[in-house]
Amino acid sequence: MPYDHRNTARRTLALALAATGCCAVLAGCASSQASPPSGKAGSAQESRTATQGESGTQSRPPFASGPAAGPSHSPVPARGSGSLAGRTVVIDPGHNSGNFRHSSEINQKVNIGTTRKECDTTGTSTNAGYTEASFTLDVSHRLRDLLTARGAKVVFTHDGDRAWGPCIDERARTGNAARADAVVSVHADGSAAGHRGFHVILPAKVRAGSADTAKIVAPSRALGERIVDRFARATGTSPANYIGSGTGLDVRDDLGGLNLSTVPKVFVECGNMRDPKDAQLLTSSTWRQKAAQGLADGIATYLEG
Repeated sequence: MPYDHRNTARRTLALALAATGCCAVLAGCASSQASPPSGKAGSAQESRTATQGESGTQSRPPFASGPAAGPSHSPVPARGSGSLAGRTVVIDPGHNSGNFRHSSEINQKVNIGTTRKECDTTGTSTNAGYTEASFTLDVSHRLRDLLTARGAKVVFTHDGDRAWGPCIDERARTGNAARADAVVSVHADGSAAGHRGFHVILPAKVRAGSADTAKIVAPSRALGERIVDRFARATGTSPANYIGSGTGLDVRDDLGGLNLSTVPKVFVECGNMRDPKDAQLLTSSTWRQKAAQGLADGIATYLEG
């Protein structure tokens, strides 16, 4: 769920979390250690990246409350085999389950070319407390396995192995440094109940400060269109009924993860965690495998031309 300046509720909640240390907004504050957010936690990030997002590594934190990630997925064949041999895909799992414990760090602002924005946010969650960060990392692992099986080299912006972040600008730099053929940032939205479906966020043409997306606008749209088609086929879900006019596509000029990218990149909002019907899908390991399949098929279709 990338940060949306049009939704002030997300921003308000993010600030509340930072000020009070309370992350379980709907359930109240924990005694000594905050719990993952169960409400629409501070907007939702963009791509993350920034030197101040560096925090050292630690053992992977446990996923927040919610369904088990399920068994790990298909076996990985020898690298170099498959239709995507020689291609590099960067997967950007939205948010980090540790962000809610590091409000001061993720609220620090970083340069996104056109302005400065928060390093990252906590992301959203279902009403039952299954966090966006848990969802995105699980789908990203499944997607990695599917792409690797096709011969692609896969790079993660993070793997749940750091205390918080990375910041949005650092996430963008990861894709750029890898000279990725495609970058996909995996998210789930935190819109109102009744808002259903998925959508893909594309970069607008931006040229300001350190941001210049002119060269990636067209290929990013092509990537996004392929993902919309294949995601719908694999999951049986429809493009969002609340954004994109039924196309499943939304163009944004306010996301640092897109503004700072020099390689084709999109964000995918796989569904709306705040809608009970979408939440049923997002919390199903079977559906998450379908989502990963749709993403993999869309990326492969784009890369194979």
